This record gives sequence, C-alpha cells and structure tokens, in this order.
Amino acid sequence: MSITELLHIKYPIMQGAMAQIAKAPLVAAVSNAGGLGIIASGGMSGEELRAEIQKTKALTDKPFGVNLMLMMTNIEELTAVIIEEGVKVVTTGAGTPKTYMPIWKEAGITVIPVVPSVMIARKMEQLGADAVVAEGTEAGGHVGETTTMALLPQVVDAVSIPVIGAGGIGDGRGIAAAFALGAQGVQIGTRFLATDECPVHENFKLACLKAKDRDTVVTGRRNGAPVRSIKNQMIKEYQRLEDENVDRDVLEELTLGSLRKAVQEGDTENGSVMAGQITGMITEIKPVDALIQEMMTQATKTASALTIK
Repeated sequence: MSITELLHIKYPIMQGAMAQIAKAPLVAAVSNAGGLGIIASGGMSGEELRAEIQKTKALTDKPFGVNLMLMMTNIEELTAVIIEEGVKVVTTGAGTPKTYMPIWKEAGITVIPVVPSVMIARKMEQLGADAVVAEGTEAGGHVGETTTMALLPQVVDAVSIPVIGAGGIGDGRGIAAAFALGAQGVQIGTRFLATDECPVHENFKLACLKAKDRDTVVTGRRNGAPVRSIKNQMIKEYQRLEDENVDRDVLEELTLGSLRKAVQEGDTENGSVMAGQITGMITEIKPVDALIQEMMTQATKTASALTIK
C-alpha cells in the first residue's frame, strides 16, 4: 500500500510538526492542498489540543494528523482527545510509543514515528508502526546526526514498512531524490514556514528568506538535545556558554521561552528561529496550495528527466 493510499491523501507530502507553529491555519492549508497537515501538540493541554483539532476541522474536511512528543507527561490525556475527536493519524517523537501503541491501534489510528537511525526504525516496526519518517540532520528543530542521503536508504533497506524521507527537502528536486533513495513519501517542515498560511510572526518568515546555506547551526549536542536554528545573537551566546562548559541549567535559562519570542513576538535575535538547512533555497513567501503544486510538478519533471549514462 502506498503512502497516499495509507493516509487517504492526494500527494505523498506530510507537513512537519513544528512546535508552536503547526496549528490549524497551516495544517488545514496543507491538507486542503492534497498533503497531510499535522498539528504539533507539544506543550498543549488536552483541551488546547481539542480546540486546535476542532479549529482544523472547521477549515478542512480532508485527513490530518497530530504529532505527540512522548516525553510529555500528559500523553494519556492527549491520546484520549485524539480518539474522541476521531483523528486517524499520529506521528511520534522524543520517546518510545510502546505503551500507547495498543491503544492507538485499537482505535484504528495510523502510527508513524519519526526516527533518526536504523536501530530505532527497526524497533518501531517491531512495535507495530505503520510507517516511519527517516529524518536527517539537515532538518530544523530537534535533529539526529546522520544526513538524509545516508540515513534514508539504510532505513529503507532495514524495514518492510513504508519510509518517508525528511530533512533537507525543500522543492520538487528533493522529493524526487527522496523517492530515488527508496522513500514512498516526504515530510517537509522548513519550506512551509514561508507560506501565507503559516501562523508565525512576519519577522520569522523574513529571517528564513534572508538565511543563506550556512546560516543554520546545531546547538545542544553536548547536552544530548541537539537543535538546529538560524544563527542570531541568542545562538551565539549559547555557543559561547557551551564552549565554557557551563551547567545545563544556565543554558536552559538562556533558551527559556525563546521559541515563543521568535514565533509569536517576532524577536529573531533573542528568540529561537528553528529552521533547516534548506532555508538558503527559500526566496519568496507563497500560498501553500501553489507551493505544493509547484513542488509536485517539479518532482515529476525531475524524475522523468533522470538518465544515467
């Protein structure tokens, strides 16, 4: 079964669950355009998630999903809301879905964990995952260490369930490349930041437009919580403190509320502008529908033009 058949969508494109960003306006726009929009539930209470699901339902009659960060303490509450609201797709990260997998499967939910390695991909298949997202380190936000080009084909070879490629995919060429490496679909996050429907501050979008190919950096590897963001004053200070081996508490104090500062307040110097390495490819803000149509057209042309001599 193909990803489009599994998820009941037109195009094999999933929207990444970007924290505090992947909400109803963007999620519904992606689903309406033929992809799968995904609500990022990180930091939400059960009722906040319910409200976001209902807002999304009011904007689309197409399928959409919810992402669960399994390190959160209220997963049981969020699971109950997802089941009550009839959401049929869950993506997971930051922990193992082992405890909740039987509950989700009994409710008829398609479960797709995001994985950074072959080992974890195999474990997810053993637990009953319907597919996995193999995400390379090029992605924005929390990342692993292996690049998409190296990770994706290894995961494809290691599991029998569908694999979705993520990290460093920002146009139709990237989609075609992911399929060439064995993916059945792609997950895209950063490129959707610069869309009309993305509910982030305009300054955040402009920071993505201004960023060049080397303007993102990963911080937090020493503390076991690597995050890719666009370089700014806060990131420079974080790097300085990391080099001085300060306590983790000092680093956490520096970043406290930093994502909200960037996303909601537009403070792109002291906030966390999480974005992937494809920011250098983004040159304009577009409607989601036009972007997806453009990417699919380019992917088809790229694939059809490929010849190996």
